[in-house]
Amino acid sequence: MEKHFVKADGNRMIDVNGQVSPVTYTVSFKEGMGHSYEVDIRLMAPRDWLLQRGFNRDAVLVSQSGARIPVYHGGANRHDGGGLDPADAISIELTARDDSCTSEADLMGKYPEFGGIRAAAAGRP
Repeated sequence: MEKHFVKADGNRMIDVNGQVSPVTYTVSFKEGMGHSYEVDIRLMAPRDWLLQRGFNRDAVLVSQSGARIPVYHGGANRHDGGGLDPADAISIELTARDDSCTSEADLMGKYPEFGGIRAAAAGRP
């Protein structure tokens, strides 16, 4: 079965220890086995803003649907559990993976960011 890859952008909020700020993020999905979907979420956040709010390794993205999605800093060469350091890059990548959507309806309900893309694809000749 051929997998399809679709990408969309969103604007909402990031929550770090109860302190929120606007954020832009990218969601992408590909069709998995059967009727499942694998969704990847990626955003960039300012290192200093995260440090000032006591960020360690995870935060919460409040998506366009209102879903609260844990996002993580996965620094590959970390020996300290993924915490931030003032010497880290000025923009920190936070990511998440969601494989809970088992139908297109689930996917569109949880990630309305894809709505316009799928409708445009359906209208193509």
